[in-house]
Amino acid sequence: MTDTDPEHSAGAHQPLEWRDGDMPYSPAFGDHFYCQTDGRLECGHVFLAGNGLPQRWQDQSHFLIGELGFGTGLNFAETWRQWKLNRLDGQRLHFMSFELYPMRRREIDRALSHWGEIDAERLALTAAWPETPTATVSLRLDEQTSLSVVRGNALDEVGAAQAGFDAWYLDGFAPSRNADMWSAELMRLVYEKSRINGTFATYAAAGFVRRNLIAAGFTVERRSGFAGKREMLCGIKS
Repeated sequence: MTDTDPEHSAGAHQPLEWRDGDMPYSPAFGDHFYCQTDGRLECGHVFLAGNGLPQRWQDQSHFLIGELGFGTGLNFAETWRQWKLNRLDGQRLHFMSFELYPMRRREIDRALSHWGEIDAERLALTAAWPETPTATVSLRLDEQTSLSVVRGNALDEVGAAQAGFDAWYLDGFAPSRNADMWSAELMRLVYEKSRINGTFATYAAAGFVRRNLIAAGFTVERRSGFAGKREMLCGIKS
């Protein structure tokens, strides 16, 4: 079953459909916003574990995560939940995501309401989120956590960002449906903006994505994917 958000479809935002209740789907890219099995658990398997988190938080006073594709905010909400469980006094997390079409507040709320485990994070995020984002969203969500969602073309905005990223979540739509988010040029910028020993993780395992990451300079490793998917990729800037 699907239903379309007519207000979203009529505006400059990305058209959005809801499938099976609260599963957001992009007709423009022909893809769901997260794994249909369990997007929250996929975040833990791919992005957190793939970047060595939460273990790597223990010895850093400041940690900067970059993300390609904010989507519903699910990766941020689950990361924030884990961060609150593991952080030490005085540590700071900045989560910076690059998103061409930020969702409206009610859409984020609807998508994240699927998981009771992140209710606290959903409520706090949606309370602070603008009704209809038109520019970069910068939020201080608690004394130790900041979120920036940079609106615009990823190649331009990542290129304009300051270097110093500790970890990357590469989470654009599937490479077969959104090749620009996995291009050689963008992967090179991800590498350049990373610290030495900075890492990335992604659910994607397409051959051209792996080749682009290696060409950028990353040491790339294949790992078992989530929920029966054969492979995912992670790597490090040595």
